Amino acid sequence: MSEVIIPGASGIIQNEPLLWEKGGKGRRGMCVPGSDVPAAELPAALCRGELDFPELSEVDVVRHYTRLSQWNFGVDSGMYPLGSCTMKYNPKINEKAAATPALAAAHPMLPDELVQGSLQVMYELQSYLAAITGLPAVTLQPAAGAHGELTGMLIFAAWHKSRNSRRTKILIPDTAHGTNPASAALCGYKPVPIRSGPEGILEVAAIEAAMDEETAGIMITNPNTLGLFETRIREIAAIVHAKGGLVYGDGANMNAIMGIIDARRCGVDVLHLNLHKTFSTPHGGGGPGAGPLCVSEELARFLPAPRAVRDGDLYRLDWGGSDSVGRVHAFHGNVSVLLRAYAYIRSMGAENLKKASQLAVLNAAYIKERLRGTLPLAYDRPCMHECVFSDAQLQEHKVTTLDVAKRLIDCGYHPPTIYFPLVVHGAIMIEPTETECKADIDQFIAVLEQIVREAAENPELLRQAPLRTKVRRLDETLAARQPCLCGS
Repeated sequence: MSEVIIPGASGIIQNEPLLWEKGGKGRRGMCVPGSDVPAAELPAALCRGELDFPELSEVDVVRHYTRLSQWNFGVDSGMYPLGSCTMKYNPKINEKAAATPALAAAHPMLPDELVQGSLQVMYELQSYLAAITGLPAVTLQPAAGAHGELTGMLIFAAWHKSRNSRRTKILIPDTAHGTNPASAALCGYKPVPIRSGPEGILEVAAIEAAMDEETAGIMITNPNTLGLFETRIREIAAIVHAKGGLVYGDGANMNAIMGIIDARRCGVDVLHLNLHKTFSTPHGGGGPGAGPLCVSEELARFLPAPRAVRDGDLYRLDWGGSDSVGRVHAFHGNVSVLLRAYAYIRSMGAENLKKASQLAVLNAAYIKERLRGTLPLAYDRPCMHECVFSDAQLQEHKVTTLDVAKRLIDCGYHPPTIYFPLVVHGAIMIEPTETECKADIDQFIAVLEQIVREAAENPELLRQAPLRTKVRRLDETLAARQPCLCGS
């Protein structure tokens, strides 16, 4: 069996010690002018016994951080088929726009008249997101998708309170993002799990049975975490609204439907967007992110303040009224992320934003069809931006989804999302994004086909993978129970 050759899959693996283990006495990376301040010894309490700073040359420092950077894998290194939380292509022009000195260095407490450019960008971004979602009122404050969810639940609570309606529960489908029940619980709601039907989407009857006068509404991810569009969304929304509830749309997967669906016409009242996913901003490792919240006109008065508004030719911050849920973020959110998303939207335009979604769906559908005979499909129906396979075929060889993921690392790929969504046993969720070309996707498919053959012919190889990495397979259970946080 010939192995598929993958660029960047093997090569030099450079070890790199700690800075304290490098260098030597007398090495310097720069020349510092002599000090005209008399020397003074630091108190022993500050020294903690002794000072031990590494002495390094410029080359030592440059090579140290360059080698550390080479241990990373990102979208600039290769295909990153991570489902649900895509690492997208991030146009470098967006980075340049976000670094514009007049915008990047603007102090958040400057008066409105001195930051007209920043306010204009914020106002226009709000307008663009409103047009994309169909929901007319927008706040840019939330700093992540889950933060947007929390803000949405605060608005749910404020709206019900304004109507003297006490609601205690929220419906959460089993195909929703995992942060949804946590966001609802933080606002005092009891999450009520709703099972998806045999097609992988919600059934109207299940919502009818669960929705009552004590339920504040539903949080629905659409497309859901199986990569399937909730085709009964309007019927579900009608049921929720008839019982006095609201519909929350988790818009983390907007990159599949941007420019194609109108959330408001689908019956959604509140929807957040992950700008750090759909709108190109780099993310991962905990942030920074941006999770703007879009709401219906009826709910606009509850949005966090301030928001950017336009008065004639001038822009200003509107601090809202007494119904606002208040600030959810210091100042105006993660502005650098907002600037990147603004640049992306302006450079793409409406036509290409829609095309990006169409290509994301096309690429995922292509992978689904090409691999349908190689890995079992969790749900064999049209997918959106991601497709989900299971490990059913691998179990007879005592090979797990985790083994496949580790073997993919040997082949030069970051593994896709595994074991999520939880409704699929041994799930393998693949999201190729819109920017991967057919040749690169074909190569990825060939590698997965090779790994499945290896599972049958040489399963021990997969159980030992990865073999080509600097660090071999870790004891993840031990790492979770006894994390090493000291950095050594």
